[in-house]
Amino acid sequence: MTPARLFAVAFVYACTTVAWLALGGSVVQRTGETDERLAKEVAALWGGRHAQVAPTAWYTQPRTVREDVEEKDAAGRSLTRTVTRTVEDRISVPLTASRVEVGFDLDQRRKGLLWYDTYGVKFSGRYRFQSPEGTDSPVHVQFTFPSTEAIYDGFAFRVNGREVERVNDLSKGLVVPVAVAPGGEVVAEVSYRSRGLGEWTYAFAGDGITQVRDFRLEMTTDFDRIDFPAGTLSPTTLVPQGDGRRLVWSFESLVTGQRIGMDPPDRLNPGPLAARITFFAPVGLLFFVTVTVILGLIRGCSLHPMHYFFVSAAFFAFHLLLAYLVDHLDIHAAFAIAAATSVFLVTSYLRLVVGSRSALAEAGLAQLVFLVLFSYAFFFEGYTGLTVTVGAVVTLFALMQITGRVDWERVFKAPASGTADPAAR
Repeated sequence: MTPARLFAVAFVYACTTVAWLALGGSVVQRTGETDERLAKEVAALWGGRHAQVAPTAWYTQPRTVREDVEEKDAAGRSLTRTVTRTVEDRISVPLTASRVEVGFDLDQRRKGLLWYDTYGVKFSGRYRFQSPEGTDSPVHVQFTFPSTEAIYDGFAFRVNGREVERVNDLSKGLVVPVAVAPGGEVVAEVSYRSRGLGEWTYAFAGDGITQVRDFRLEMTTDFDRIDFPAGTLSPTTLVPQGDGRRLVWSFESLVTGQRIGMDPPDRLNPGPLAARITFFAPVGLLFFVTVTVILGLIRGCSLHPMHYFFVSAAFFAFHLLLAYLVDHLDIHAAFAIAAATSVFLVTSYLRLVVGSRSALAEAGLAQLVFLVLFSYAFFFEGYTGLTVTVGAVVTLFALMQITGRVDWERVFKAPASGTADPAAR
């Protein structure tokens, strides 16, 4: 292997890397362009993101205010006069107890190159408000829907046993006035079945920091992998229940601006996964070329740069097939077909160059490790880097053992042939 040939191999590698970057960029673009549109379609067909807020209650209290108003007389002179008017202040009624139950049934949907975390949700809550002493004004109870892009089957909202039947505008929710004696209680009950997308959150108040008393929220799921969004409270207890989990948030008295939240488990998204595998491809090819060049130098039968060109093209074929098969097949099936095709291309080609034994025992094994295994590591989130590191260390160990007794002075001085001896096949 002369310096000129090494430069040619490096050039082939660089060109293949550029092709991978272009392919990975196209997959990212296809995924990004469709994600925004498809997410809206999924929300319209299934339901949007749910952000449930606890009901609120208030009463109004009239107050007289005096204001100075500047006016001009007929001569244009400025005059100031005092006017009196009545305004109504909204006084919050404290929420003294909350009992909430919510259940989730995961039903993920795929659109294009992405999976969306869709679920069915069953919600019920019972809330108790304490009207203050010294006022007999009606108390207004307000309930806000968690999403305007959802349906609410079996919806029921009762205040002190009186059911509210009419909902005019989901975005405005419901406001129900109820007469209550001074110091009396107002009990609000709400229940519904709906469908949502992505994170589900429960807020103690619309915004800001609030005080929560005698609170208990029980959540059940039919899935066991649960994430908690940033800025949400951890559950008080979490125990297995069938195939899912039972989570409880229980507080006697709490002051917080945080929420309660749940993020369903994510499935492998074909588009982003194919893009990550494609962008990582040059690393696998670099390992393969390094091993092949070193073995060729030791044996004095290095491959020609054109051989590396066709081998690189076969590596690229894996990612090209994967990028477009994931549109139509399950990601695992697409991966298996693409990997089998690429390995067949490399081994069947090198069989003609270096013989069947070397093609299968060396090139085929190296491709399985550096292309297939390294790429499949992306299916296990969090273990990709460890897999590549272990593979690199094992490869380094193997090469050190193979080349430990090699006389490199003799190897680099000896002329290298372009291909293996055909008689050795």
